[in-house]
Amino acid sequence: MFDLTLLQQNLRQKSPECELKYNEPLSMHTSFRIGGSAEVMAFPKTKDQLAEILKLSKVLDCNCAILGAGTNVLAPDEGVSGIVICLKDCMDGMEMLENDRIRVMAGVTMTRAAVFAANKGLSGLEFAHGIPGTVGGGVYMNAGAYGGEICQVCESVEILDRQGNLRQLSAAQMAFSYRHSILEETGDIVISAIFKLTPQPVAQIRARMKELMEKRSASQPLDLPSAGSAFKRPAKGYAAALIDEAGLKGFQIGGAAISTKHAGFAVNLGNASAEDVRMLLQQVSDIVFEKTGIRLEPEVRIW
Repeated sequence: MFDLTLLQQNLRQKSPECELKYNEPLSMHTSFRIGGSAEVMAFPKTKDQLAEILKLSKVLDCNCAILGAGTNVLAPDEGVSGIVICLKDCMDGMEMLENDRIRVMAGVTMTRAAVFAANKGLSGLEFAHGIPGTVGGGVYMNAGAYGGEICQVCESVEILDRQGNLRQLSAAQMAFSYRHSILEETGDIVISAIFKLTPQPVAQIRARMKELMEKRSASQPLDLPSAGSAFKRPAKGYAAALIDEAGLKGFQIGGAAISTKHAGFAVNLGNASAEDVRMLLQQVSDIVFEKTGIRLEPEVRIW
């Protein structure tokens, strides 16, 4: 148990503008609408505030978790001890750079970044328009959809390590692969990313974005809380098809179920617990493995 009073005193002295909330329900900050309370939730507005929190958490020996928009996270029913740092809408801002590049802060949503690029007549982020997470989370996991991935347009990333040190990583240094970057091993935090895009008429970019949004609306259960694709794409086949072929559409445990609209989604029917979702994902993976020999791995980050 870390000294909460000491954290408050130090932050008040060194970063008085950093907002803190106590016993904050994680269900209010995750797209699953699931999760107990965070002992402390911090909302840093600048990289300096974030660095200060990281340094203090190390000195005070308390757990420190990073949360963006919470769109790919299953938070535990019992809550989280220590500090949860929420970056969505906090590390904010976008700017044009030379040579058809834009810099986007980690707390900006992928949708906002795509719209910003489109309004500047820059193509390459259309796939991200319907992804609900933040740029920080998208870079961290190399998010993608409809044939597009962050790694295709990311030129470099500004990161902050757990000691509060800033540095730049090139796209090659990020070691991007399917739904993965080197940050998953290092634990470093995305501060901003530079995207190299391609000039294109605004009308064409917006038409493509509209087309992809219509596809999402038609095929995905956007009316129910979920964390997007529940499973990673396996080496052979597609997760949704394998789940559907196994007869698991609508399969339910407690308040969690496989969507009847899209078998790749696990949804909260209204009263699901984290344990319901965890057991649902495990049983679906087991049943598909028994039937096909293919093991599905969760894309959802289970805290």
